Amino acid sequence: ERPLVAILGGAKVSDKLGLVEHLLDRVDALAIGGAMAFTFLRALGFDPGRSLVEPALIPAAQRTLAEGRRRGVQIALPVDAVVAARVDSGSGRGVGIREIPPDLMGLDIGPATVRSFGDLVRTARTVVWNGPMGVFERPPFAEGTHGVALAVAGVRGFSVVGGGDTIAAVRRAGVADRIGYLSTAGGAFLEFLEGRKLPGVEALSEA
Repeated sequence: ERPLVAILGGAKVSDKLGLVEHLLDRVDALAIGGAMAFTFLRALGFDPGRSLVEPALIPAAQRTLAEGRRRGVQIALPVDAVVAARVDSGSGRGVGIREIPPDLMGLDIGPATVRSFGDLVRTARTVVWNGPMGVFERPPFAEGTHGVALAVAGVRGFSVVGGGDTIAAVRRAGVADRIGYLSTAGGAFLEFLEGRKLPGVEALSEA
């Protein structure tokens, strides 16, 4: 049911580029968080310090952003981040996306991005979420994923959450019972979102 909003996170664009391209055909808005967002931010000319960027995929990210504009799909990227020197740092600090120091890396989305993604989710009748917003296993970098979990749980329409990390985050936030459908098979869930048929889901849809 439309409007349909998808939220993607996780570390690598290379894992989800096919999914992003496929979703542009189907969604009204797409929010991209996690480390994969930094390749898109670099494609827009931002310097994300030591954050994870996949240089070989910058042209593909630029094409994806242009295609989103052409199709009228809103693509939301982080406006702030929680940064630190290392993943095992005991704390992080919030900075605007233009202000990431050259010696630090983004390890979570910041509070302004959580609010922005939450506002987007509230417009939706259907929300699909795959991939954490940061290194949520580490307490200093868990708030972004937690905030998005609460927003998705509050959707008035139907919500689908897929992938082991994302489901773990929803359970950690105590809102798993408020999600419409939890897909534990992360790889199969991604294939389904990419438009490949899943035998079980196909059987259900034909029943």
